[in-house]
Amino acid sequence: MRLRLDIAYDGSGFSGWARQPGLRTVQGSIEAAVSRVLGGDAQLVVAGRTDAGVHASGQVAHLDLSDAQEARLRRGRDPEPAALAARLNGVLGRYADVHVRATSVAPEGFDARFSAVWRRYAYRVADRTTGYDPLERFRTTFVPVALDGAAMDAAARSLTGLHDFAAYCKPRPEATTIRTLLEFDWRRDESGVLVANVKADAFCHSMVRALVGACVAVGEGRLDVEDVAVLRDAHRRTSAFAVLAARGLTLTEVGYPADDLLAARAEQTRARRATDT
Repeated sequence: MRLRLDIAYDGSGFSGWARQPGLRTVQGSIEAAVSRVLGGDAQLVVAGRTDAGVHASGQVAHLDLSDAQEARLRRGRDPEPAALAARLNGVLGRYADVHVRATSVAPEGFDARFSAVWRRYAYRVADRTTGYDPLERFRTTFVPVALDGAAMDAAARSLTGLHDFAAYCKPRPEATTIRTLLEFDWRRDESGVLVANVKADAFCHSMVRALVGACVAVGEGRLDVEDVAVLRDAHRRTSAFAVLAARGLTLTEVGYPADDLLAARAEQTRARRATDT
């Protein structure tokens, strides 16, 4: 049985998503809870690995149960797969910084990572206009100047489309930096905080935090709106802007195709990733 898990977490106390020896991670915490509830080993496959300090409200993972684990699930007080979320959260704790929002039987062909067609992130920036709120310090980056939100929005929108984003990615040997940036825009929320909406088919390492860092440089007046596309098309890293902190970044949503297209999408993505290196 393959299960889909919908997950939320505050990344402040984690060394990222991926399991690492001797470190507290989101994956390790949930897998330990699964093993405690269902016995045996557990290995989650996630839609998007997040770095240390990055949050999620709409993370997705899948989990393949062994026959013994499925039998143990069925013997529980509530044998339905949907009830597993409550059992896992009972182990994780009532006020835990990671929460399994839902568990369900995955459709045939579903792969949390390879079936995904896009991921969406939000990034929150408070500036001198809104002031610093200590209650938001773990999920909002503070910039102590007044930012030009309209200029930031114009800069963001100029970057969308299929491009090589090497200038906005931390390089990894032989890995492609070509991505389709589907949406990128800024707005101020009801409290005045600037919130970036960033949606792409996939993201390379540190891409979102670099993109928002470039836009903040525009908002501060250190870069012109046109500069962000010029830097992108140079295809090399630059010191013209800073990569912003992880604290402001949240994975909010992962998009998947219709159930009858899940397997084909996963196969297509695997084939493309195999040619990336």
